[in-house]
Amino acid sequence: MPSKYIFLDMNAYFASVEQQLRPELRGRPVCVVPLEADTTFCIAASYEARFYRVKTGTRVREARRMAPNLAVVEARPKVYVEVHRRILEAVGRVLPVEEVLSIDEMRFALMRNEQARARELALELKAAIRREVGPWLRASAGIAPNRYLAKVATELEKPDGLVEIREEDLPQVLWPLALRDLHGIGRRMEARLHRHGIFTVRQLTQLSCPALRRIWGGVVGERLWRSLRGEDLPPVPTRRRSVGHSHVLAPELRTPEGARKTLVRLLHKAAARLRRKGYWTRHLTVYATQMHAPTWVRRAWLETTQDTRLLLNTLARLWDPDPPPAPFKVGLVLEHLVPERDTSPPLWPEARRGYRLAHALDRINALYGPDTVYFAGMHGLDYAGEDRIAFGEVPQIEVAQKPQPRRSRARPA
Repeated sequence: MPSKYIFLDMNAYFASVEQQLRPELRGRPVCVVPLEADTTFCIAASYEARFYRVKTGTRVREARRMAPNLAVVEARPKVYVEVHRRILEAVGRVLPVEEVLSIDEMRFALMRNEQARARELALELKAAIRREVGPWLRASAGIAPNRYLAKVATELEKPDGLVEIREEDLPQVLWPLALRDLHGIGRRMEARLHRHGIFTVRQLTQLSCPALRRIWGGVVGERLWRSLRGEDLPPVPTRRRSVGHSHVLAPELRTPEGARKTLVRLLHKAAARLRRKGYWTRHLTVYATQMHAPTWVRRAWLETTQDTRLLLNTLARLWDPDPPPAPFKVGLVLEHLVPERDTSPPLWPEARRGYRLAHALDRINALYGPDTVYFAGMHGLDYAGEDRIAFGEVPQIEVAQKPQPRRSRARPA
């Protein structure tokens, strides 16, 4: 079976960008943090830091103790997004990108006449990044007969790896991996596998297809069984269950008013993201973590909506009566999502105005940059809830886009 896909996984992406742009950090252990405070956690660690067992989730105070000469760098999301776009431009001159899966992952589908040159093309992709973006930006490349194994192959050799999984090498080539290295096996599924006596990838690959169906409780187990044997299965459409944002507060914002301002900004971002992904919401959850007290949580059901104004009013109703006295981290989640195809714009004039206004703001901000136009309640919140990038998300709105011709016929509000 020929190799049909190349997968690129940027190694220690946030930390590598910092080392590329700041020569004084090169060769040093680097920890990227959401804000400069010993109480926060690393969101990325360079390979020099990983040598000292500093990793994502390590508390900064502990990381300083573990790694001598550690450089603690505050994250610069807009910079990482801009470098991400430069990477896409560089690799796009070698092969068209089939799909961008996150800020540090992308996949390429090979045409029939390219499949025999898969390894050569993977080397060209890596070289294009080094040449056009920077030599400190390294990527592990995986080559395989299906999408699933191409991603898995990037876990076999890091950093700067290049691994091709061929059908004749299966399943033995996968045995050095840990269960959690396989896409689709998280903490809960790993625990379930342990309850069934499965502790290694070798044991997993020796199970029958019916056994995996029983463990997973359905067709997902069968898809995994077939994918691990090299079958090129069509992607399954997924339905998003929630949209949310959270933020660790800077010390000066750890008050009810500072937390409220941050939540207002987070809600603006979440509502815009909800609309961009084509969903409506029916439920809002707001929460605040406190250092020495239980987590503060409030919830509200909504009429199915995309309207930022309605969501802001609901946030005020949940927060204002009894806000937590000393919040450390705040967040919110829009849940019970309804795909746009299953709903329709509101009929009542006031609700329809809110819907049209929200979409008009989205169009303006897409053309001229984030927060070009916003509700007055967000004024002055320049850094409260500043952009963060989740590794599983594709960055789209953090950096201003060049004006593009509008395809929609919808009129501004």
